[in-house]
Amino acid sequence: RQFENIMAEHSYFRLQLIIFALVSAAFTNIYITQPVLPVLQREFSVDMVLVSFTVSAVIFGIALSNLPFGFLADRWSIRPIILTGGVLVAISGLVCAVTENFWVLIGARFLQGIFIPSLTTCLAAYLAKTVPVMRLNVVMGSYVSATVLGGLSSRLLGGWIHPSLHWRYAFVSASILTLLATFIAALGLPKVSAKSEKQHKPIGFWVLLKRWEFLRIYFCAAGSFAIFSSVFNYLPYRLGGYPFGFSTQLTTLLYLVYVVGIFLGPTAGRISNRFGSGNTLLFGSFILGGALALILLPSIIAVILGLLGICTGFFTIHAAAVGSLNRKLRSGQGRANAFYVLFYYIGGWLGITGAGFAYEKGGWNTLIAICMLLLIIPLGAGIGERKSRHRRISPSTRHS
Repeated sequence: RQFENIMAEHSYFRLQLIIFALVSAAFTNIYITQPVLPVLQREFSVDMVLVSFTVSAVIFGIALSNLPFGFLADRWSIRPIILTGGVLVAISGLVCAVTENFWVLIGARFLQGIFIPSLTTCLAAYLAKTVPVMRLNVVMGSYVSATVLGGLSSRLLGGWIHPSLHWRYAFVSASILTLLATFIAALGLPKVSAKSEKQHKPIGFWVLLKRWEFLRIYFCAAGSFAIFSSVFNYLPYRLGGYPFGFSTQLTTLLYLVYVVGIFLGPTAGRISNRFGSGNTLLFGSFILGGALALILLPSIIAVILGLLGICTGFFTIHAAAVGSLNRKLRSGQGRANAFYVLFYYIGGWLGITGAGFAYEKGGWNTLIAICMLLLIIPLGAGIGERKSRHRRISPSTRHS
C-alpha cells in the first residue's frame, strides 16, 4: 500500500509538471509585443491604439473561441485538442516572426488567440474532472501560477532576452517552447476514465449564466483582469515619458514583479480553503486598490511597490475566483471554465482598448481613476461569496 501511495504521488507530481509546462508555454505567446509597443509603433507607422491590437487581438481571439473549446472539452479527449491547438499556435507565431505587413501580424496574433484555449481552458476542465475536490483550490492556484510564469516569460522574451529591435526572434522562441510542451502533454497526460466522464449530466451554457453564484465569479474575472491588463499594457508609455525616461529594457525588468504571482497562486488557494473565497476576494481587492493609489506617485520606488501590490491583489483574486468556481461544479467543467476565461479576456480586451483612449485623452491619472472604479466588481463578488458561505454554514439563515 505504501508503494502504491508513493507511485500515486509520483504520478500526481508528473501530471502537475506537464500542466505547468503547457500552460506556461501557452501564455508565453500572449504578451510578447507588450513591452515593445513603442518600437512596433515606429516600425509599422501606426498610432498607440492601433499598435495595442497586437496584444488585444490575441485576447479577443481567446474570448471568441473559449465557448466552442469548452463545449469540446466536455465531449472529446484532451489529447487531440491539445495537439491540434498547440501546433497551430506555434505556426501562427512563426508567421508573426517573418511578416512585414502590420495587418498580417494582427491576423496571425488573432489566430494564436483562437487556439490558445485548447491549451488552457480545456486543461482547466481536465483538472476539474481528475483532481479530488479537497486539492482543487491548491491545484487551480498552481494553474494560475503557470499563467503567471508564462506571462512573465512572454514579456521578458519580447523586451529583454531578445533586444527590442529584434522582437521577431521572441516569436520563434515562443513557438519552439509551445511545440515542445504540446508534444510532451499529448504523450504524457493520462486519459479521463469513462466513470469520471459520465458521472453527472453536463450543465448547459444557459444554466451557468442564469445562476448568480457563477455569474458574479465571471464578472469578477472580467473586472479584475481589466484593471490588471490596463496598467501593465500602458506601463511602457508611462515609464518611457516624464519623469522617468526609462528604456525598453529597463521597463521590461519591472515586469519581474510578476514573480510574486508564481508563489501566490497555491498560497491563495490555501488561504481560500482556510478563510473562504469571499474573504480572500475582499483581501485581494483591498490590496489592489491601495496599490493603484500608490502607482500614481511620480516615484520609481512607489511604482515598484505599487506594481508588486497590483500583482499580489490581482493574482489573489484570480486564484480565489477560479478555485471557487470549480469547487461549485459537479459537471460541465469545460463549459464553466470556458465562460470564466471568456469573461476574463473580454474584460482584458475592453480594459486595454478603453485604457488606450483614456490614456490618450487624460493621461496616466485618468487611466488609474477608471481602474479604481472597476474595483467595485471584485469587491461585490467578494461580498457575495462571503454571504453565500455564511448561508451554507448557518442553519438560521438557510431559508432567508
